[in-house]
Amino acid sequence: MTTANPEHVPRGTFGTQWLALKQALDRPLTSYYLLLGSSALLLTIGLIMVLSASSVNSFRVYDDSYAIVKRQLMWVLIGVPAAFVASRVPLRHLRRLAYPGYLAAIVLLALVAKFGVTVNGNKNWLAVGPFALQPSEFAKLAIVLWAAHVYAHKERRLGDLHHVMVPVVPGLLAIITLVVVGHDLGTALVLIAILLSMLWIVGAPARLFAFCLTIVGVLALFLASTSPERRGRLTNFVDPFKDYHDSGWQPAHGLYALSSGGWLGEGIGRSIQKWGDLPEAHTDFIFAVLGEELGLVGTLLVVGLFLTIAYAATRVAATTTDPFVRYMTFGIVVWLLGQMIINVGMVLALLPVIGIPLPLVSYGGSALVPSLVALGLLIGFARREPEAAAALAARRRPGSVGLAAGPAVGPDKP
Repeated sequence: MTTANPEHVPRGTFGTQWLALKQALDRPLTSYYLLLGSSALLLTIGLIMVLSASSVNSFRVYDDSYAIVKRQLMWVLIGVPAAFVASRVPLRHLRRLAYPGYLAAIVLLALVAKFGVTVNGNKNWLAVGPFALQPSEFAKLAIVLWAAHVYAHKERRLGDLHHVMVPVVPGLLAIITLVVVGHDLGTALVLIAILLSMLWIVGAPARLFAFCLTIVGVLALFLASTSPERRGRLTNFVDPFKDYHDSGWQPAHGLYALSSGGWLGEGIGRSIQKWGDLPEAHTDFIFAVLGEELGLVGTLLVVGLFLTIAYAATRVAATTTDPFVRYMTFGIVVWLLGQMIINVGMVLALLPVIGIPLPLVSYGGSALVPSLVALGLLIGFARREPEAAAALAARRRPGSVGLAAGPAVGPDKP
C-alpha cells in the first residue's frame, strides 16, 4: 500500500483544475457562451441598479418609484430583439448597411448641431415632440461598421498609407467635428479612441499616432477653455474635495458612496447617496451606487464581466479569417471597454467628469440599444466560427448529448 504525499495534493489539485479550465476555454462554443452570458448578466445587473438608483428621484419627479426603470425596461424590450436580429443577419447584408448607416449618422449629427437640445452644457440631443434621441450614441456603431467595411474592402492595399487614411480618417473626423460642435467632450474622446484603434489594427505607422494624440490633446484643452464648468471639472478632478460645493460635489459624493460600500456593500436599495447628494445617480454615476450597495465584490464583478466580453471578442478576432469580422470586433471592443474605463475612472476621480454612461448598466435608451446591437453582432460572429457552427449544428441533431461543446467533428464523407 502506498501513502499519498500531502505536499503533492495541492500541486496535483491545482494542475487538474488548470487543465480543466484550459479544456473548457478550448471548446468551440466558449467565446459564444462567454459573450452571451456576460452580456445577459450585465444587462440584468443594470436593470436592478437602475431600479435602485433611480427610485428616489423617480418618486420625487414622477410620483412613481418605478417610472424610470419602466422606461429602461421598454428600451431593453426594444434592444434585445434588435440584438437577436443583429446576431443572425448575414455578413453581406450587414456590410450593405455601412454607407447608409454612416450617412444617417452625419445627417442626424448635423441636425443636432442646428436644432439640438442642450443638456448639462452638451448640445447632443435631438428632440421630436416627447421623443428625444442622442444620435452620437448610434454614430459609434455606425462608424465602426463603416470603417470595418472600408478596411476589409481595402485589405490587400493597406500597406499604402494613403489607403489607410482615405476615406476613413476624414470620414471619422467629420463625425467627431460634429460632436465637438455640441461640446460633447466625452463622446468625442470615445470616437477618437475608436479611430485610433482602427488605425492600429490595420497597421498604421507610429508617427500617425503621435500626430493624432497631439491633436487630441489640443482639442481637449480647447474644449475645456470654452466652458467654465468643464474647466473646473478638468482642474479639480484629482482632488474633488478642493471645490467640494461646486465642481467637486459630484465626484466627492461618488467617492463617499464607494467608500461606504466596503467589501460586500450596504445591500440593494440601501444607498444613502441616491437620496439627493449624488447627481446623475442612475446615469453617469450609477457605478458609485453599485459600489455602495454591492461593495467591492459587486464593482469587481461588473469590471470582470466587461473584461470577459473583451477576452471572448478578442478570441473571435484572433481566429477569424474574415477581415471585416476582425476589424468590426476590435472596434466594438475598444468602444465598449474604453467607455467602461472612462466611466469607472470618472467615479474613482481618476479622470475628469465628462458625462460618459456605463454601457448596459446606466439608464438611457440611446446608449443601451446600440450597445446591445453591437453585442449581438459579436455573438453572431462567435456563433459563425466554423467549429462553433458545427457544435451548434450537432446540438440540433437527434441523439446529441449535452451542449455538444467538445471538439467539432466534420461532416461524414460518403
